[in-house]
Amino acid sequence: MLRHIIVFISGNGSNLQAIIDSVQSGTLECKIDLVVSNKKSAYGLTRAEKAGIPTLVFPLKPYKDAGKTRIEYDIDLANKVREYNPDLIVLAGWMHVLSKEFIDHFNDNIINLHPALPGQFDGTNAIKRAYEAFKRGEITKTGVMVHKVVPEVDKGEPLIIEEVPIFESDTLEDLEERIHSVEHRIIVQAIKKFLGI
Repeated sequence: MLRHIIVFISGNGSNLQAIIDSVQSGTLECKIDLVVSNKKSAYGLTRAEKAGIPTLVFPLKPYKDAGKTRIEYDIDLANKVREYNPDLIVLAGWMHVLSKEFIDHFNDNIINLHPALPGQFDGTNAIKRAYEAFKRGEITKTGVMVHKVVPEVDKGEPLIIEEVPIFESDTLEDLEERIHSVEHRIIVQAIKKFLGI
């Protein structure tokens, strides 16, 4: 039975592209029914359109401008996404924290890619914060994980964890490139693991 996923993005969408490539090559046997972005400028939307995948742009700003809450935004977004009845929602560079009100709609069937090891550098700018900690001599490595989504940021049960070395000669860009290459691989592995395919 073909499984159905929805991918949430906020930016460039290189992890989305890794998922699209794996679906198109047959190494990931599922269908991407929708790509959701909270930013209409996200290049990942172009990647989706080129692959013939429907997109939904759902920005928070109109809600803020109307004096509405994040919870109202999350509930409306959940209702739009629920129409597709996804087996899994993949947060691949989605830069909004989802509330319990959103998460509860999908029976824990949401996973998130985070460029850090569990318990290290939760939240935004994780790669830069790891690089700075390395330069201060506080860590010798970082990593990438894909975890189940819970209301606490980056605290859900990890599905896949992979350590990433940091070298003395690294620039921040070197480390970002090394981490992104791991992300592109393990996001696909995590989808397979979660869906049992």
